[in-house]
Amino acid sequence: MNIQVELTDQKQAYIIKNMYPLYLHDLSGHYGLQEEHRPNEHGIFEVGSEYRTLQDQYDVQNIWWGDPEHLYPFLIKVSGMPAGFAFVATPPYCRQDIDYFMHEFFLLQPFRGLGLAEQAAAAIFERFRGKWALFTNVAEKNKVGQHFWRKTVAHYTEGNYRESLGATADGDKMVFQFSNLTGKHI
Repeated sequence: MNIQVELTDQKQAYIIKNMYPLYLHDLSGHYGLQEEHRPNEHGIFEVGSEYRTLQDQYDVQNIWWGDPEHLYPFLIKVSGMPAGFAFVATPPYCRQDIDYFMHEFFLLQPFRGLGLAEQAAAAIFERFRGKWALFTNVAEKNKVGQHFWRKTVAHYTEGNYRESLGATADGDKMVFQFSNLTGKHI
């Protein structure tokens, strides 16, 4: 299977926006019925009743295509088919002590378990050199996600990374940090 990771523009945004509700649905499985991760009264995975339709939710995501110097929305394709997405942020949209933050990362179910997600993550890491951080949920229900990031970051950095538990704006998370300023890690 041939994997492509493409930086998108506003013309391709709808493809990622089509997958975004599936991503939020997956996240809800890790968090249970916490308010910010369950559907609102209209069946939309957003906090607040003002989000009545998927179109309302689509509009919230437009920020990712509004600042191309600091926000990078990637479409992941497998053999030309949309398979997932990744959002990468830089300051001021993330902590000032890092250069790049993997804000969101998602692969559709049919493409999981084939090594494609690790390839996509490594391709994104290679695109930007600097100090990286990413978070994942510490919940017991997210063991698969924790294992994925531990394995992926360890492979990419050849074990040269830091993993910790820490408080974030979105609660306690497993935090991975590494730098790829020197050398190729793949």
